[in-house]
Amino acid sequence: MAISYNAEGVKMPSIKKRETTNWIKSVAATYDKKIGSIGYIFCSDEKILEVNNEYLQHDYYTDIITFNYNEGDTISGDIFISLDTVKSNAEQYKVDYNEELHRVIIHGILHLCGINDKTDKEQEQMTKSENEALSLLNIQ
Repeated sequence: MAISYNAEGVKMPSIKKRETTNWIKSVAATYDKKIGSIGYIFCSDEKILEVNNEYLQHDYYTDIITFNYNEGDTISGDIFISLDTVKSNAEQYKVDYNEELHRVIIHGILHLCGINDKTDKEQEQMTKSENEALSLLNIQ
């Protein structure tokens, strides 16, 4: 199976695809998950708002939307990431853009691995899991 990276209406971010794919696979493995078919779609705020409206009936901007197509312990899904929101979040939280981008990239994978972020307690766990995953990333 495979992980694909696509850009819709925005410039493809300069991520190291092979290293990022290996990192994603290693993070998924820590949750005893295998990678199926993962499609990343990097897009604008306008596109993610459109997706949020159409598929989730939410009328707000967000940094990421994850569609889960998991089967058993094989994770699959489409992951929309708004590069506009990643950029503004990086500025707001005073972190490097690439770090924030990788945090959001792995955030979608963590959702597919079963980690949620609806409650405060779940958000704490998600942030902890993101930080643990980022510590495994060695493509700075």
